[in-house]
Amino acid sequence: MPTATPSFPADGGCTCRQVRYRMLTPPMFVHCCHCRWCQRETGTAFALNALIEADRVLLLQGSAEIINTPSNSGKGQKISRCPQCRVAVWSNYAGAGDAIHFVRVGTLDNPDLLPPDIHIYTMSKQPWLILPPGTPGLPEYYQRSKYWPAESLERRAAVLAPAKE
Repeated sequence: MPTATPSFPADGGCTCRQVRYRMLTPPMFVHCCHCRWCQRETGTAFALNALIEADRVLLLQGSAEIINTPSNSGKGQKISRCPQCRVAVWSNYAGAGDAIHFVRVGTLDNPDLLPPDIHIYTMSKQPWLILPPGTPGLPEYYQRSKYWPAESLERRAAVLAPAKE
């Protein structure tokens, strides 16, 4: 099956359309996470998240309500949800803080733009789900330096670098 060539900016939002956002550039990387936490939080087999610098996500309409939730790491995550329909539009995890949004790909107007770059925590994936050939699938997490493109690693380092005075 051919994959679409991403075209950006790309808009998205919640189900009731109260919250609308725009991803200004392609993400750094797209995770398909099969861990039990993501299965529970989404109510389905996995979470599909596009990792992108928070300042490259423009809120077009409405405001998201931030819900602090536990995570498997014990450090928690902040899930940004529409206060009306409660759909999660992105998360922020403790490791990257507020600097990187994990945008829920399914909330894009055209989610076909962002297929996963990697499948993680496949040790707990649903047994009926067949992973596509050609996309890495790892039993747990991974070393970014082995899988991320150099440009994405540079973007991540830049956004997480301490502010220079």
